Amino acid sequence: MRKETTVGLTISRTIVYIVCVFFALLSLFPFIIMFINSTRSTFEIQQHAISLIPSKFFSSNLDILLGKSFNPLVGFKNSLIISSGATICATYFSSLTAYALMAYDWRMRQPFFTFIMFVLMLPLQVAGIGFYQFMYRLGWTNNLLPLILPAIANPAMVFFMRQYLLATLSLDIVDSARIDGAGEFFTFNRIVLPMMVPAIATQAIFTFVFNWNQLFMPLVLLTASDKYTMPIMVSLLRGDIYKTEYGSVYLGLTLTVLPLFIIYFLLSRYIIAGVALGGVKE
Repeated sequence: MRKETTVGLTISRTIVYIVCVFFALLSLFPFIIMFINSTRSTFEIQQHAISLIPSKFFSSNLDILLGKSFNPLVGFKNSLIISSGATICATYFSSLTAYALMAYDWRMRQPFFTFIMFVLMLPLQVAGIGFYQFMYRLGWTNNLLPLILPAIANPAMVFFMRQYLLATLSLDIVDSARIDGAGEFFTFNRIVLPMMVPAIATQAIFTFVFNWNQLFMPLVLLTASDKYTMPIMVSLLRGDIYKTEYGSVYLGLTLTVLPLFIIYFLLSRYIIAGVALGGVKE
């Protein structure tokens, strides 16, 4: 009986592994096709859009890409500044706001949280025209700051961080720090913030990817070519009225996606590691 149970568990575990590998490959399939198409010519892509065999036109696609005033160094620099700055601002100040909503008992706490939830329901495009007019009056068009500083107010991340603190943070730790004479910012930066590393890593991935792929607001605010981000440069690759070089377009998309994979692999280990941080044993 024990042997049959062990065999059944092995078969079940094997089936689970097979299903997981299948869905992992299925999720990676679009990226694999994009990487392979970046090595193929436009004629090959038009004849067969999907192929699992790389071709020999990578260097020619790169020459075409750079010949279209595509400057990946400028695009990488601007996108990295915007994405990194917005991610740092969003994660730190959203964590600080969530901590204030959870650790302090003040009269307007619940109405303030309700207002944050109301702002969360407003789509970004609704405030796009007013935001552009405001930045134009400040003289901040063709500037990267309007794409970084608004990340300080991120209602979705505040909600996520608050829910995480409700589940992991014990106010006894905060009270003990106060009794020992620790200041409020010291308590947050040295005690609470390390407990939030898994939540911060998770939100940092989403925030970095969102700001890296953002096209609408950068396209509205940035008109100088030296301020273009990678998504803007890729969107301009199809502006040729005579012929679209699909190989170079796929190569541009590949260069745009590569940093996202790097950021994910750097931060993904923090999502699982340290889940028990902040737990208090009674």
